[in-house]
Amino acid sequence: MIGLNDDTGEATGTAAKPSRVRELAGELFSETGMLCDALNLEHRPEQEQMACFVAGSLHRDEPLLFEAGTGVGKSLAYLIPGLIHAVDQGRQLIVSTHTISLQEQIEQKDLPICRRVFKASPDLARYADFRSTVLVGKSNYLCPTRLGHALADRASLFADADYEELQRIAAWADETTTGLRHELKPPPRPEVWDAVNADSSACSRKHCDDSKCHYQRARARLRTAQVIIVNHALLFALINAGGAQAQGATTGARGVLFPDDFLVLDEAHTVPDVATDNFGLSLSSYGLDRALKYLFNPRTKRGLFKKHGGAAGQQLVLDALEASQQFFSFLTTRLLEQRAIVRVRETGVAEPMLDGPLGALHRLLGALADKLEDGRERDELLEQQQRIKGLQAGLTEWLTLGDKGHVYCAERGGRKQTIVTLRSAPIDVAPELRKHLFGCRTSVICTSATLAMGGTIEPFARRLGADQAEAVAVKSPFDFEKNMRVFVATDVPLPSPQEAKLAIEVLTDYIRFCTERVRGGSLVLFTSYNDMRAVAAELEPGWRAAGRPFLIQGADLSRTELAHQMRTLGNAVLFGTDSFWTGVDVPGAALSQVIITRLPFDPPTHPITEAKCEHIRDSGGNPFNELTLPDALIKFRQGVGRLIRNKTDRGTVTILDSRVLAKAYGREFLGSLPTERYERMGRADRESIFRPFP
Repeated sequence: MIGLNDDTGEATGTAAKPSRVRELAGELFSETGMLCDALNLEHRPEQEQMACFVAGSLHRDEPLLFEAGTGVGKSLAYLIPGLIHAVDQGRQLIVSTHTISLQEQIEQKDLPICRRVFKASPDLARYADFRSTVLVGKSNYLCPTRLGHALADRASLFADADYEELQRIAAWADETTTGLRHELKPPPRPEVWDAVNADSSACSRKHCDDSKCHYQRARARLRTAQVIIVNHALLFALINAGGAQAQGATTGARGVLFPDDFLVLDEAHTVPDVATDNFGLSLSSYGLDRALKYLFNPRTKRGLFKKHGGAAGQQLVLDALEASQQFFSFLTTRLLEQRAIVRVRETGVAEPMLDGPLGALHRLLGALADKLEDGRERDELLEQQQRIKGLQAGLTEWLTLGDKGHVYCAERGGRKQTIVTLRSAPIDVAPELRKHLFGCRTSVICTSATLAMGGTIEPFARRLGADQAEAVAVKSPFDFEKNMRVFVATDVPLPSPQEAKLAIEVLTDYIRFCTERVRGGSLVLFTSYNDMRAVAAELEPGWRAAGRPFLIQGADLSRTELAHQMRTLGNAVLFGTDSFWTGVDVPGAALSQVIITRLPFDPPTHPITEAKCEHIRDSGGNPFNELTLPDALIKFRQGVGRLIRNKTDRGTVTILDSRVLAKAYGREFLGSLPTERYERMGRADRESIFRPFP
């Protein structure tokens, strides 16, 4: 899949050396320190406090949970101490983020500032030579070696249309300097990219020259980097594949990904959910189909078995494809015709009709490999054998509900809703995180603007498995009382099936009213795709006729592109759901209003939420107080936090869910706002009350 030490070990650390991190952190971030003196940056007491706590955590190799409100400058507060510690001790700093935008900010803005800080003083000059790199999965890289073999084997691997795509990739290969898939426009077709990317044993230091191979060159940078930037999803996929524990199992080395590394998790409020997704099973009908057709595609008559498997191997693939179609069609009919996601509670929901065909393929691939001498072709067969074995094991686990600590479900998705995915997830992810993060005898620092629930970080720490970690929170230095106005609608019907139609009508009316009166951009946050589409259908024609830019999640643009459009247009209305509540950064008047249509409670019927609630209830707890409400509060705080991104920003938060006034728990949401003041309004008096900034 990704692979950290495909063929050799990585940097294993050196004997501990003295670190100046605590001494220098206090000096650099003080009022007379280098950040203020040499770079003319504003002194932020909260940033100084965070840097000192981070330095202490690094010095002691202990975990830290640190909530830093918007504007604290948390990136520099962990990067500068982290780089000093990495250089002094010959260790690697791993920085993990949830969003691409923060990765880009760290790489393109924050690390260059760190370098300038170090260069500004002869005493710090040695730290200015730090090396950094971004870690992405192997399958994102083009492998020139595999490309060359694919071109040579095109007769057995590719039909004419696929060969044209291969030639397009080959032409791009002569120009690219990184070999990263996202640079190729339009994106390569998956079935062709599978044959040329680096996610294969054929791409290894044994077969590839790092002066030519993009992935091997990236691995070389990885071995010498002091700071490595990664995203949470890849981090936990790598941890799940073994991480430092697998590499250091015999030596007892500490570390998370690499022996003797230490870790910062920024945007850490997303960690429990991302870890839950990655510590479970995910096996789709699409992925299985691709794996089988890599061996032999009956449409094109091409594939690995065109050369090696012969008619017998090709027939085994046809048998497996037929069994796969029957298996997933049966699951669709039995489980997924009425609902897109269904929890599976009992074994025997389907017959293991794929077990025989996949077992036969596994045995054939092994037999074919045994006939070949060591080399690329044998490695390829053995790799496909392991791939088939993994699919077979995953299907067996799902059908038998193999892990008692996991919840199992089936889900229908894809553009045409025809892809069936079998999933599992740990009901309680804390033991996994305790084992793979906080039990690695190295410093793990979790930071975000929203870790606390009801004023305390303890509930989040328990969910994270970091009960013993030091927990600190500092507020934002921004003047929210001056720059944020909050309005709460009192007359939107409470969510209920009986009032659903009326509620949409009232929401539509309020959104039209509020966006017309705010000159800059408005971000409208929904909790339901159906609600979002219903409101959009009513309002979009009027906005387009008036020349008001309208953007909506789920159309043609990605989240990153939608945020870019909003920053560029200046007065757009953007409709977004789940992923837009967090990580979207649109400073200035381009985002002058955040409208929250509903409090962001997770649907209690989602299989993972349902299983977690049962687990809490069985343990004598209260699922609403311990899970549902805390999750909603963090997401609510994140949504509100989209508005004020720098100290000159100002704008309006409009809450269209009257449960914040009608329900006892509503006080928790109002209390989590960064300003104490809010005004109530109804349709009868909103003309006089709703006063956004001019």
